[in-house]
Amino acid sequence: MVTSDQVELWGAELAGLGTRIAGCFERSEPRATAVAYVRGLLADVPRKNGWQLAEQAGAATPWSTQRLLGAARWDADEVRDVVVSYVVERLGEHEAVLVLDETGFLKKGSRSAGVQRQYTGTAGRIENCQVGVFLGYASSRGRVLIDRELYLPDESWVRDAGRRKDAAVPEEVGFASKPELGRRMLARALAAGAPFAWVVADAVYGQHPGLREWCEAKSLRYAMAVPSHFKVTVGGRSAQVRTLLPRIPQEAWERRSCGQGSKGMRRYEWATVEVGVRHSARRGAALAAPAAGFEHLLLVRRSIADPAETAFFLVHAPGRTVLAEVVAAVGARWSVEECFETAKNECGLDQYEVRKWPAWYRHITLAMLAAALLAVIRADHPSPKGAVTRDESV
Repeated sequence: MVTSDQVELWGAELAGLGTRIAGCFERSEPRATAVAYVRGLLADVPRKNGWQLAEQAGAATPWSTQRLLGAARWDADEVRDVVVSYVVERLGEHEAVLVLDETGFLKKGSRSAGVQRQYTGTAGRIENCQVGVFLGYASSRGRVLIDRELYLPDESWVRDAGRRKDAAVPEEVGFASKPELGRRMLARALAAGAPFAWVVADAVYGQHPGLREWCEAKSLRYAMAVPSHFKVTVGGRSAQVRTLLPRIPQEAWERRSCGQGSKGMRRYEWATVEVGVRHSARRGAALAAPAAGFEHLLLVRRSIADPAETAFFLVHAPGRTVLAEVVAAVGARWSVEECFETAKNECGLDQYEVRKWPAWYRHITLAMLAAALLAVIRADHPSPKGAVTRDESV
């Protein structure tokens, strides 16, 4: 059973978070509405839209919540910065992992900012949706989203002045690829002093030369997935990574777990190959030089049950980094899926009904704030069963 003392502690945590974001608002009314909004996102409300969140807060109409997401004066980026500082203070560790990934928000119509028919892993197919690129923070104390960017497709949005105006897309916003959006978020995490050891991502980001080059210039360790046709250089010759498999001797493979999964420990066989990599696809381009004291490795993962089932990761790490550390970093990449699931199921990340660019950022940021609070509660004030549910936390 949850005790009254625990409920009181959790309420105090929310109040303290409200104090943290107070300076992001010019007036007390929207600040109070924002705290009520976060409380509603944490509550056991069937649908986290304006009407139901307003009812949860005791309001007769959704006007106050609509104004909070629309006309009220406050900067969602300032609240995002509070999310980062809060997570760093309460969950931060030097061994933490930063995870880049995206998630889709299925939508009807064509007026919501950034919406179009595009692929989303959320549905596993092309759907009418918005796509948000996120930065996750994974430490031994908790896993949470700390930054976000809305992906704006090029032809259908960036160059359509009328559509941009209708969705209130700022004039200064141009096209940026998902890896470019990821780089911006990594730069903000660095500027905020967030402690971490690794950057991990899937192949959308791993095969982007600009992102890798930026990480190397900052002397960051990364382990990013690459497709099987990705080219590296071994022994002075270029080769697709899948062609390197027969060259790996059997004794080079090690069985290791990359963490707990939904079906138990995720155990695979792993091997590394020292490789060279080019950041430019231009013919004759020079091999990229890793940061001082670093090296490029190809990490290969294969299934124990089916050795033909393989995955490849490009690694930039200090020389003699042990395999166990790299494998653990790669395993942490899946934590972002847990972050998306928690934020959507428990904090209404995907349950908004807004169309304009600023309103999307406002809702998403407040949902991230709610999810960060849950992560801190779980770390500091675990329930007897080791879990905190939405209705327990308010």
